Amino acid sequence: MRLKLDQLTAALYKELAPVYLVSGDEPLQLGEAADDIRRAARAAGYATREVIAIDTGNEWPQLTLEAESLSIFSDKKLIDLRLPSGKPGLEGSKALSSYCQHPPEDTVLLITAGKLDSAAQKSQWFQALDKVAAVVQVWPLQGPELLHWLQRRAERRGMHLEADALKSLAVRVEGNLLAAAQEIEKLYILHGSNRISKVMVEDDVADSARFDVFKLMDALLAGKVNRAVKILAGLKAESVAAPVVLWAISREARTLVNIKTELKRGGNPEVLYKKYQIWDKRKQLVHEALQRLKSKDLQGILQASANVDCQIKGQIAGDEWEGLFRICLLFSKGSISHLAAY
Repeated sequence: MRLKLDQLTAALYKELAPVYLVSGDEPLQLGEAADDIRRAARAAGYATREVIAIDTGNEWPQLTLEAESLSIFSDKKLIDLRLPSGKPGLEGSKALSSYCQHPPEDTVLLITAGKLDSAAQKSQWFQALDKVAAVVQVWPLQGPELLHWLQRRAERRGMHLEADALKSLAVRVEGNLLAAAQEIEKLYILHGSNRISKVMVEDDVADSARFDVFKLMDALLAGKVNRAVKILAGLKAESVAAPVVLWAISREARTLVNIKTELKRGGNPEVLYKKYQIWDKRKQLVHEALQRLKSKDLQGILQASANVDCQIKGQIAGDEWEGLFRICLLFSKGSISHLAAY
């Protein structure tokens, strides 16, 4: 049974499943979902809890042992299995498949795992789990989902974030729900159960946005110059190596050049997207960039990238981060004249 995260609480009140699988790479949602399952199990009389942390892979026999053993007091049992990698390996696959064929009575198995890729979800062990387990996958929150999550979190404390305050908070904690939860607690301590304004957020909340080169690429493809420049500044502040940023930008530009060239020769967009590994979530971004950027723009980006590479290697004068900034302007605007005016 597949459950969305916001369906979990209601499902726990109805009936406990024999197995729960909670997976994803967003730690706060992952941890809180697991906590909800543990609380529901305790309330239902599962008083004994056994924790199995899979580290080397030698721990799998313990799952079989716990499944076959009965408590001396005949208590209901919760087996808390931690699988950070999301990859059980051959022995783990056999252990999980065997467990799911005959789940023991009076036992709930809770598996918390890292993000599961498409191959893992097609595996035999996952298919076995899917037949008996409640499967909850958590994802990083963006856009309206993030705004909704922040407002609900604040309302738990009796606070209400005004629209501008909500957007300002989202900008500061984007992608980092642990930081968001901490900042909401800070706002509660400072202001209590009140309406929270944009000024309060700007005065009291640190800019905890979590940046990476992949978010920079998405911003550049979308032509969002302000966001791209902010992410670039964040990468520099976090001491991300300039060559890593340059590699990502150059790779994206070369991909666009190749796709644009083949499209002019009559290539099929969907075939080309597959060829260059442009997955569904990024197709629209790539399409927008191809429409906005002309061939001469992309060639200008590649030439500017070559100059920054020389700056990084000390072969020509200039600051590489300033060069990367100028490339972001060019990539976002698609206008060489915009660079010249800077």
